[in-house]
Amino acid sequence: MAPATDVSPLTAFLAARFRDHEACTRCPPTRVVAAWFDELLGLVVPERAERRYGDEGELAAHFADLRVRLAKLISVAAPHEGIDAAGCAERFMAGVPELHAHIDEDVRAIEAGDPAAVSRSEVARTYPGVFAIAAYRVAHALHVLDVPLVPRILSTYAHGATGIDIHPAARIGRSFCIDHGTGVVIGATSVIGDRVKLYQGVTLGGLSVRKQDAAVKRHPTIEDDVVVYAGATILGGDTVIGRGSVVGGNVWLTRSVPPGTRVTYRVAVDSEGVGTEVISVSGGA
Repeated sequence: MAPATDVSPLTAFLAARFRDHEACTRCPPTRVVAAWFDELLGLVVPERAERRYGDEGELAAHFADLRVRLAKLISVAAPHEGIDAAGCAERFMAGVPELHAHIDEDVRAIEAGDPAAVSRSEVARTYPGVFAIAAYRVAHALHVLDVPLVPRILSTYAHGATGIDIHPAARIGRSFCIDHGTGVVIGATSVIGDRVKLYQGVTLGGLSVRKQDAAVKRHPTIEDDVVVYAGATILGGDTVIGRGSVVGGNVWLTRSVPPGTRVTYRVAVDSEGVGTEVISVSGGA
């Protein structure tokens, strides 16, 4: 009698999944990328550190170790893409002093912008905006170096920890402030100027576009010194919010406004008690 050749559905399923695993692109585990970032953030922001250094040499040795570990992450993320992982890690780490300066300015902006902030230490240690913006700064620097996967893993890690979703490709200026932060979304082609403040639930998003238009700017530009309050949605690559403008809570904008504009949302109720949503635009240069 010939041996049975029937394969059970479970066996077939497991065999197919094994083939998927064999074909899957290698990727650094999220926990390894997250551990590397947490240590880097602790090195540049002492309030976030889980270790203390006995002397400068110990700190320098840790810095060098972070460089080596980053090179390993890059080599795993891009094994066949011809990237010089060690050189890329070297260039990134050479930029850490500038990253530190940007993150320090962000911490100061968040402390200055929140009346409830007790101290810099409290802000640096506990505010989700600090963590999310720092993760963005690191992820963006790696994105600029064309490092694959690792920047998105970092942004996903920060999103999970804070509820703030910032694409690594977004371009964000200095002294950036996110207050509270839950639900903030900043799309890949967003451009944000200096001293901008966003509250929770703000979306800087894109209008629906075709997949082949992915390289086209589809998210808004927010110029210097703009404040965007909770729940506001600003969409479109041609949308520019002029310098010094204030966008009120729950506003929905798909067009540009000039510098110095105040945009507010309200519900107008008529004599029969019927409400109509009204977006008001005032001021502007």
